[in-house]
Amino acid sequence: MKSRYKFQYFQGSFLSDLFAQDITDEAYGFLLNYPATASWAAYPNTKQYFIQDGSSEASKTSFDKICQKEPWKNLAVLGDAIPGIVIIPPHKLLVEYWRSHFPSKYSNMEMRDCSVYLDELSHSDDFDKIITLFPFDHLKEEKHAIAPDIHYRLLSKVSLAELGVQCPKYKSYNLQSVNLEDIQLPEKFPYLIKTSHGLSGEGTYIIKSTSDLNYCLTEIKKYLDIKLLTTIIVSEFVKNAIQNWCVQFYVNKLGDINLIGTTSQVVTPQGDYLGGLIDYRNTDMSRFYDMIAAIGQYAHNQGYFGVIGFDVLEDKEGQFYVIDANFRVNGSTPLCLQRHTLLSLGKTVAKYSTDYRIDGTLDSILVSLKPELERKDLIVLSALEKVKYGKIYTEIYGIVAGETVENIQQIEQNLQNKGLEF
Repeated sequence: MKSRYKFQYFQGSFLSDLFAQDITDEAYGFLLNYPATASWAAYPNTKQYFIQDGSSEASKTSFDKICQKEPWKNLAVLGDAIPGIVIIPPHKLLVEYWRSHFPSKYSNMEMRDCSVYLDELSHSDDFDKIITLFPFDHLKEEKHAIAPDIHYRLLSKVSLAELGVQCPKYKSYNLQSVNLEDIQLPEKFPYLIKTSHGLSGEGTYIIKSTSDLNYCLTEIKKYLDIKLLTTIIVSEFVKNAIQNWCVQFYVNKLGDINLIGTTSQVVTPQGDYLGGLIDYRNTDMSRFYDMIAAIGQYAHNQGYFGVIGFDVLEDKEGQFYVIDANFRVNGSTPLCLQRHTLLSLGKTVAKYSTDYRIDGTLDSILVSLKPELERKDLIVLSALEKVKYGKIYTEIYGIVAGETVENIQQIEQNLQNKGLEF
């Protein structure tokens, strides 16, 4: 059935150009890192806005991911219309690479010391409002660009049924009022159990066997023991799924919508996120227009503005089930934003991955991969040098782009021959 909506693609390449229409009233900054609950966090989110980033200290999401690789990836595509706030600066060579490959000056990077940054931002006259990926316990309520209570509720998996779109049947349980042991779980496998605010796939458990269930319950009990969880969701499992989409758009303060793009999710058999694949020319986003309209209207009514990405499973019958909605910049948003740049080069297909690595320093890599970088066969969004057993290697969040999926595979083979691992 044809949708009555006619949405247009965003014509720019930078996040700040999307936000520009909504940040003229006050001084805004974009805080690019997530909160954390690990022992290394100077401002742990352990009071109000719980985030499930690991049930034990050993399994917590690492500092380098939360404070370096993830923020830098978004900084690469932020643009100049809004300051990007980082607590660890990217390598100077990485910034130089960005300047030469993206039409941005990268002159508005705001450095804040990671030991005091939320106190500084809470009392800073430089910023009236801070755009965040997730509410921060230690950032003043009035400094959040989106009211933190509202943002936290929007980000909760409990809110899925309120969006006005088809989703799997589920029940939520407040573990402060019901014992975990008293919950009536489905009699048949498979099904899912999710924590309310899992980070990057953490806290989502596919229950296909008794051993899966036992592991899940052990993890949930760990979260309860460290008082970082109040709500879980028990959801039906969508069978016969043939595709996993991430649909992304921007809703402004007036409720108007700009399309950003739709990626095909790349996940492990265990459901862990590896990245996204996009076909800029041949993906028909009109299939999702009714869902975009419903979710955008809901977000607008709640007072939200910004990027929204929702995950959709498509089954063999062509039915869509929204399984998650992220009211924030998504992992593959930078991939979507390359649309106009890559199409102008005849590159219609691109793949985003967080799992590239290569031996050597960033300096040596920028030299050895210069032909691929110049052709935009490879776009480096984030690069972090590391040392293991005295040997330097670099971890890369990047995009490989080509004319077809087969062309991408050829480019990856060429990169592999040059030492890139993935």
